[in-house]
Amino acid sequence: MDSARVALRLGAERVIVVYRRSEKEMPARKAEYHHAIEEGIEFQFLTNPVSFIGDENEYVKQMEVIKMRLGEYDDSGRRRPIPIEGSEYKIETDTIIIAIGTKANPILTNSIPELKLNKWGYIETDEHGKTNLEGVYAGGDIVTGSATVISAMGAGKRAAAEIDSYLTEKI
Repeated sequence: MDSARVALRLGAERVIVVYRRSEKEMPARKAEYHHAIEEGIEFQFLTNPVSFIGDENEYVKQMEVIKMRLGEYDDSGRRRPIPIEGSEYKIETDTIIIAIGTKANPILTNSIPELKLNKWGYIETDEHGKTNLEGVYAGGDIVTGSATVISAMGAGKRAAAEIDSYLTEKI
């Protein structure tokens, strides 16, 4: 959602968010979605990209998409999107931003096995960002999962204050 809203603010004439599931399954917060609508962003739900089509200079000109329907529930608790054969169509475009969500980089959590994780694989912390390891703090998506930049900034600010206190006591 952030990418779409920023693109519009930076001067894009038209912004379309293509999402393979329905509005109900969309992971964005309702407020984010409604703000995007108010700003003029268009949504094409139950639609999935198939290919990007360029011109002779390899500049993108179209995105081929296919309509989807929802099938059975998957491991995430959301209904699995299933392509509808023969429903392909093209959207004219000159820019494509692929923003399919984020996951925390597993290098840290995989390389420190004693770091306590929750059932989703995110680092467990207290309200100040302190982990179960002495002097180790964490914040942002590695703790909460995908969230807003503002949320990550707040977590970073709280952790920074706690780290400052921790280091001041050590000196």
